[in-house]
Amino acid sequence: MPVYKFYYFPVRSLGEVVRQIFKLAEVDFEDVRIEDKNWPEFKDQTPFGQMPVLEVDGKPIPQSFAIARYIASQHGLAGKTPFEAAWVDAMADQWRDFRFEFRNYWYIFMGYWEGDAEAAKAKHAFSARDKFYPLIVNQLKENGSGFLVGDSATWIDLLISDQAVTINKELPGFLDAYPEVIAHAAKVRAIPQIAKWIETRPETR
Repeated sequence: MPVYKFYYFPVRSLGEVVRQIFKLAEVDFEDVRIEDKNWPEFKDQTPFGQMPVLEVDGKPIPQSFAIARYIASQHGLAGKTPFEAAWVDAMADQWRDFRFEFRNYWYIFMGYWEGDAEAAKAKHAFSARDKFYPLIVNQLKENGSGFLVGDSATWIDLLISDQAVTINKELPGFLDAYPEVIAHAAKVRAIPQIAKWIETRPETR
């Protein structure tokens, strides 16, 4: 078994899906959380000057989705057929489109960017939500298993469910029009490996 070391900040954000993939696959990894004060020193050691980074037997892989796809494909969480794998990737790419627009509000709301949060919410948040989440609802209905692709959880279920829970916690009521999304998140979080991780992981945003 390879030795895995996963480097990210002490937050969930783009690192959480990778941590949950490891937990769902029941694969050991070292969860290395780089504090902000140590980031400038560590930055030059990363391939692209950013995190997350996964080391596999000392060899680095950058970029969150590349890491997620790599680990998921190694452990049966990236789709059971090439067709399913393509759909997992398609949903991930669609999530990227959502995030690109939604972050124009979210980063202000979370205090990472300066700006008028209410104006950004009106301009970006509702638009991004109402483009993306109907697609998720439709995919859940079309697939029919309670998961987004195939008949069991894939890494895209982990990504979208964790994000939905975070949004619902920080913005109560924001996803009320999409109860299927909330039900999907609850289903994913009830998977024993994920439920145990959520109970024991560090308390972060």
